[in-house]
Amino acid sequence: MLSDVDVADMASSIEPRQNAAMDPHAVLGLSSDATLDEAAEAYKRLAKRWHPDVLGAEGLARMTELNVAYELLRASHRARPPGAAPSVETPIPGRDRLGDWLPDAIRGALGPELLSVLEADERIDLVTPTATWASPSTLLAVTDRRLLWVLDDAVSNRVRTLRFRDVQRSEQGPMRLRRSRSQLRVQPRYGRRRWTFSDLRPATAVAIAGLVRDRARR
Repeated sequence: MLSDVDVADMASSIEPRQNAAMDPHAVLGLSSDATLDEAAEAYKRLAKRWHPDVLGAEGLARMTELNVAYELLRASHRARPPGAAPSVETPIPGRDRLGDWLPDAIRGALGPELLSVLEADERIDLVTPTATWASPSTLLAVTDRRLLWVLDDAVSNRVRTLRFRDVQRSEQGPMRLRRSRSQLRVQPRYGRRRWTFSDLRPATAVAIAGLVRDRARR
């Protein structure tokens, strides 16, 4: 059986493909109107088939894609009322769409606040709902340059960022009271406050920890 460290190291070595025109519904074998419960069932079924313990690096590559697709759907559903259709940005004549280099699925999952702070051609590798001490409803994005997150419950200073070069260390592990969920602890350099992202799926926490460690070393 592969350890979390083995999986994280393997995951960080796989070139992310999320800037391709990914259709998360198609990746999970779902119709475009599938519910989040149906997405969860499809993910569980495919995860058993493609688990890295069974198929090694080939399985990990597929699992990385499945994880990203499932987290995109979770993120896009998180603030949507039951039965509501995905929001669509109305183009403004003469103005480029925010994050116009990204696939629509990723743009929809990020929302306007995170899209508005992206740098030119910034790649998004993963988007996931999480919780922090500052807000139990937080959306975290992992880019090719930094961690970005928005605090839904905050009145001001809602969007935060931490570049990988400013990360001293990161580690992941199970939550104390919810062993089926994981948390990611990220310690910035220069004595800044440590951030803990909790209520993560274990596979997601492992993948993010691997990406952060790998990019902080560059």
